Amino acid sequence: MRRTIISSVALLFVAMLHPAVAEPVSGAALKSLVNGKRVYLSTPFGGEFPLHYRSGGAVTGDGSRLGLAKYFAPRETGRWWVRGDQLCQQWPTWYKGKVTCFRIEKAGDNRIRWTRDDGYRGRARIEG
Repeated sequence: MRRTIISSVALLFVAMLHPAVAEPVSGAALKSLVNGKRVYLSTPFGGEFPLHYRSGGAVTGDGSRLGLAKYFAPRETGRWWVRGDQLCQQWPTWYKGKVTCFRIEKAGDNRIRWTRDDGYRGRARIEG
């Protein structure tokens, strides 16, 4: 009994030090993951930045609740698509209209980790 308890505590401790490995998502699974859904990007200042990925290929981002209007247009609609193992998007003015692509990893039931093609990383949750 004592050995079982010690083993269980040791496994729990190891799990806390090494969180579950995220699972990469690509192709049709990636499209299915975001298609018609809302993705809430975690922001460094504690809020969330919502993106709505519509099934027709339009994506709308809205930072008005975060008070971002003083920095850029707080709401914009661009387009999104999947290219191989990446989720790509392009906005009319955000990122100066440049195409940006992301590698996505599942990090739980409705959680993801993303890495933009320039190396910038973050976390998000998905609803819908």
